[in-house]
Amino acid sequence: MSPRSASVNEELRRRSIERLLQATVELVAERGYEATTLADIALRAGVARGLVSYYFPGKRQLLQSAVHRLMHRTLQAALERAPRPSGPDAGQELMTRAIDAILGLAHDHPLLMRTHMAGILTAEGFIQCPEQQRLAQLLRETVVAYGSSDPDADYPLLRALLMGSVVAMLLPGAAMPQARLRAELLQRYGLEWEWGVPPDEGAPGGTRTKGPVRGGQR
Repeated sequence: MSPRSASVNEELRRRSIERLLQATVELVAERGYEATTLADIALRAGVARGLVSYYFPGKRQLLQSAVHRLMHRTLQAALERAPRPSGPDAGQELMTRAIDAILGLAHDHPLLMRTHMAGILTAEGFIQCPEQQRLAQLLRETVVAYGSSDPDADYPLLRALLMGSVVAMLLPGAAMPQARLRAELLQRYGLEWEWGVPPDEGAPGGTRTKGPVRGGQR
């Protein structure tokens, strides 16, 4: 039997990593972080236990990559959802969709997202990985489409506002409602409540927004 080509090996590697990331999201959402072992993840993914350590230095790094993959795929699906935004308000619609995608993840996967945020806030901090870079690129492109004249400054601000809102939604004993946080973000960026996918509870206090804040203006 002839040896596999480099392209075949790369495809097998990609599939193994994809299965590991998906298995991690599923198991941590079901059982929590502490109750999920690397052996459990390998078993769910259908790969050898040694491959987990070969591809990832530890469970925390694996979880961050897995959640960033979920985030960038959810964000991408939201941005590309038909009908695609067009016309003069396209950038504002895309920004609203991005906000809704991230807040929606906190609403739909609270245990997973709380665990993810807790890991980021520990000494291990924010881990750079290909999945995180894909998420960052999508958010930066959204800021550009929105009309920012300084995306290098405005993208980190958007990321910080979204992360802060996720933490506020998931704070044990003092969680803020999704609708209220969404309203604050929409007001910050001058977006209409009806854009994107408004949460079921509706706009708090009849919130409506006024013209968009663009080009890095504060």
